[in-house]
Amino acid sequence: MAVTIKSKKEIEQMREAGKILEETHDRLAEIIKPGISTLEIDQFGEKIIREYGCIPSFLNYNGYPASICVSVNDEVVHGIPKKERILKDGDIVSLDAGVIYQGYHSDAARTYGVGEISEEAARLIRVTKESFFEGMKFAKEGNHLFDISEAIQRYVENNGYSVVRDLVGHGIGTHLHEDPQIPNFKERRKGMKLRAGMTLAVEPMVNAGTWKVEWLSDDWTVVTADGSLAAHYENTILITEDGYELLSLSK
Repeated sequence: MAVTIKSKKEIEQMREAGKILEETHDRLAEIIKPGISTLEIDQFGEKIIREYGCIPSFLNYNGYPASICVSVNDEVVHGIPKKERILKDGDIVSLDAGVIYQGYHSDAARTYGVGEISEEAARLIRVTKESFFEGMKFAKEGNHLFDISEAIQRYVENNGYSVVRDLVGHGIGTHLHEDPQIPNFKERRKGMKLRAGMTLAVEPMVNAGTWKVEWLSDDWTVVTADGSLAAHYENTILITEDGYELLSLSK
């Protein structure tokens, strides 16, 4: 699949998909508290998405059984919501969601603390988010794709954490996953030149310990190999002539 440059009309549709996804995340953030099940989070998220007349990007994607990926503590990504999985005080939880609006996808992830969390957990969440914006300093037409990747890795590792190597960000548009792949770590080459009209999902996945991960027996849930905490932060962005536009975050 070749990298696609979006037209003005396509960009407008992706802006709307991003706005709806931002609203979904904002409303999900309000219900994160001790005692809620990960299934309740998923059901509420799907309800919001469908209220807007949209389709959850993740539901049944390659067989994934839910609308919101809910990953707790050492779960990096793709946690499957369950009614028996109850959040408790001190947990951290990553929510990854996508919206299809008139055939166009948006994709974004956030990590939240549940109740009172440790200073170290809060720092991991903060650094993960900050690493995304370090990458964004290089998100501009004429720069190279892997400039973003290198900046994310440098910031994460300078703060004593590690970036996952087995999973990467991606292009996005009429498909949830399009070219190019966007690693969160330095590559030996520079990667393609960024062009205005590219739409990308950049998503640092950061572990408190080793960068190595494992897959659970459900074939979806990815966990840290050493049981350390993991955080995830993602936005859909548009490359512009003089920088970038966040499609899934307005504030």
